[in-house]
Amino acid sequence: MQPWLWRRPPGDYGERLRDALVHLGPVFVKFGQLISTRKDLFPDEITNPLQALQDRVPPVDGVDAKSALAEIFGQPVEALFAEFDTTPLASASVAQVHAAKLPNGEAVVIKWLRPGIERIVALDVALMKSVSQFLHRRLPKIRRFRLPEVVADYRRTILDELDLRREAANQAQLHRNFADSEDLYIPKVYWDYCHRRAMVSERIYGLGVGDIEKLRAAGVNMQRLAEKGVSVFFTQVFRDNFFHADMHPGNIFVDATHPDNPKYIG
Repeated sequence: MQPWLWRRPPGDYGERLRDALVHLGPVFVKFGQLISTRKDLFPDEITNPLQALQDRVPPVDGVDAKSALAEIFGQPVEALFAEFDTTPLASASVAQVHAAKLPNGEAVVIKWLRPGIERIVALDVALMKSVSQFLHRRLPKIRRFRLPEVVADYRRTILDELDLRREAANQAQLHRNFADSEDLYIPKVYWDYCHRRAMVSERIYGLGVGDIEKLRAAGVNMQRLAEKGVSVFFTQVFRDNFFHADMHPGNIFVDATHPDNPKYIG
């Protein structure tokens, strides 16, 4: 029996949808992440449970995580890091994140791809391709949506995510673009520890941008924060022509050290 088939209260459909998407795999979890950000289109009963898909997907066990990282780096985790927390900071559809410390004591985060994720994504995308082609052939009314082209474009995007060197390069570019900014800080990348399946970057502490209650409790000037959000986005688009394209709340934090002048962390 699958979790979403168990008998549950009528109002529990958001949680059943979340469980179903997790079971279906990473491509479908990504779809759930998108829905979770669209409170303008979907009710809270749907979006609230799906918010867990942003950074609280069931994680890989800590011992298995160390084994996987040892395989990626070619040596034991203990040989590379002075400390390694087996409990993940976040766990998403494609990767999960662990806190660690370098031998010099610097606090870092390690992002690494889940074991076997490439094969799982390939199977998911192949399924989406077949379904989109079937619908395109059988339902003339939806041909204007060009579903096969949408899936082909998504395939390119998701495959790019499976090479963390690309993400590291993009993060390093954003770090340079906002090096002198008072509105946004992008953690630096430690290139000596970056591979196709893992990347290491500076650990920065902040409050989740979607955790409104904690932001208000910290005295954050919400109007100023909103103004800075608009400024950061337009600066990326119009000044740099290089922007963060995955800005769901699981990826954006707020430095509330100076509540009247908050700063985003990307």
